[in-house]
Amino acid sequence: MGNLVNLSALRPIIVLVALIWVVEAVNIFLGHGLVSWGILPRSFSGLMGIPLAPMLHGGFWHTLSNTLPLLCLGALTLARGQRIFWQTTVTVTLLSGALVWLFGREAYHVGASGLVFGYFGAILARAVIERSLSSMAIGIITVMAYGGLIWGIVPLRSYVSFESHLFGLIAGIFIVWLEVKLNRSRPPV
Repeated sequence: MGNLVNLSALRPIIVLVALIWVVEAVNIFLGHGLVSWGILPRSFSGLMGIPLAPMLHGGFWHTLSNTLPLLCLGALTLARGQRIFWQTTVTVTLLSGALVWLFGREAYHVGASGLVFGYFGAILARAVIERSLSSMAIGIITVMAYGGLIWGIVPLRSYVSFESHLFGLIAGIFIVWLEVKLNRSRPPV
């Protein structure tokens, strides 16, 4: 009997999460000094954090808490294909990071939760905008498993970057909206 899940198809998200854990291992060894490479809003040095923030975490438990949702929502995003997965990953990282840099509180913002919220937003936007059976099924599964994430955009804890969550969600929705708008504006072949 063959594997129920083709693990090679999940390689991109597995590699991404493994890379985050390698960075966390180095960060532990360095006393979490790499956090200073995160996004520090409106500072020149904080610009470097825009692409790096998802790889950096404030501690072991921070990394662990992002791992399962990143794997699950990343795998659901990957179900649309590797091109969509990487396009979503890169765009959410850069757009949400830029918005955090512009509008975030003056503190280091690190962690993959902005990317988690970006995947969440993209999956839900695709279900609402496309309304295909597969996108709606994935959207329903996402809401059932991770609907409580929405509370993460509320500033409840001072040590949690709700800005990364909010701007990740916005970036994920925007990516799908823009993709659909551009595809509809192209002339038929």
